[in-house]
Amino acid sequence: MTRAQISDLLKKEEDPNQQICEDPTMASFLNGLINEKRGKKEGPQPEPEQVLNNNIIFMKLKIALNLRAEDVIRIMELADFVVSKPELSAFFRKSGHKHYRVCKDQILRNFLHGVQLEYRDGIEAIARSKWQKD
Repeated sequence: MTRAQISDLLKKEEDPNQQICEDPTMASFLNGLINEKRGKKEGPQPEPEQVLNNNIIFMKLKIALNLRAEDVIRIMELADFVVSKPELSAFFRKSGHKHYRVCKDQILRNFLHGVQLEYRDGIEAIARSKWQKD
């Protein structure tokens, strides 16, 4: 992707130049994030999914960030959202499983907000402490 294409994907909805991120593009990004954070696995790389849902996005983010269930629960609590371990595991089951549960937008949104609080605020705190030393 070019810098201009990425810029158009990141624009607000009101912007006439804003572009929708198609599912295969998002899947490629998430697969690349997993490779970047965890390292490439040996053998052929997985093909990006043609259709994504919140469960797949949630799972790929969990893998990329190397999170266990306890970590996800703690991150959700940062966003003032409580989820139990059994409820959480239901999001990561195969869609045909009897305990599978669809991950709604609110769940994913709260997880992303918690990730922002966990990682971005931590990075900003490190940067502030570094600036104070200089």
